[in-house]
Amino acid sequence: MQGVAYRASTRHEARRLGLAGWVRNLPDGSVELEAQGPTDVVEQLLAWCRKGPSLARVTSVDVTELPVDRTADAEFDVRF
Repeated sequence: MQGVAYRASTRHEARRLGLAGWVRNLPDGSVELEAQGPTDVVEQLLAWCRKGPSLARVTSVDVTELPVDRTADAEFDVRF
């Protein structure tokens, strides 16, 4: 859901949790992100993503597990 500060809120939550990765809006109105860190901490971010910020309306969260990217930045950023 775009227009409710979902990306910025996701970045804030991911950084609070100490995760690496990124988040971006897609043209169809959905949001895509990759998060990297300890499994239990990534699960915490996924639980947050299922609710999102207070004005968000999350209808679904699809998860695909990817191999660890050892070249990824240590920060969690918003991509455009």
